[in-house]
Amino acid sequence: MSTPRDDDALSWGGDDDPTLDVGRPRNTAVRPGDEDVSVDAPAAPPALPDGYTAVGKGSAEVGHIDADGTVALPEEPVQMSNTVLVTLGILAGAYLLFTIGWVIGGLRLQGTAEFLVSPVGYTVAFWLAVAAPAVWFLTVFVLTRTSRAWIRVLLLIGGLALLVPWPFILIGAVGR
Repeated sequence: MSTPRDDDALSWGGDDDPTLDVGRPRNTAVRPGDEDVSVDAPAAPPALPDGYTAVGKGSAEVGHIDADGTVALPEEPVQMSNTVLVTLGILAGAYLLFTIGWVIGGLRLQGTAEFLVSPVGYTVAFWLAVAAPAVWFLTVFVLTRTSRAWIRVLLLIGGLALLVPWPFILIGAVGR
């Protein structure tokens, strides 16, 4: 199969540069009286050979030319599996429970802790502790959008180990 570049009558030095051929078929011109010739022929998607990377607006739609000359289109974004969605739901519920645990445990310690730290310092630390699980979950969820699912789950499980609501676990909701 010949490419339109092979049909050219003249060739010049540098004509074999792969960036000159964008992979789009040439449209035929419409002469007056020719109604059956179409100018809107479907264009092949743009593609680049090995060693070239598309950048800028629309670069996600640029394909790749394999060694045998076939054009590989860019892959569709992979959706999360049902298992990952259920796991994320369970982890989100655990983070919600951790937030509730920090609220209950922090309120139980308020009277005792204000003897050791100023009330303003305790209030700031209390609200930072309450917000920490939600901030961790949202940060991991946003920053790992393009990562593999196991990395996201591993970071979320690590956050659960880091953000355990110790005041609730040690004192509980009722206290001693």
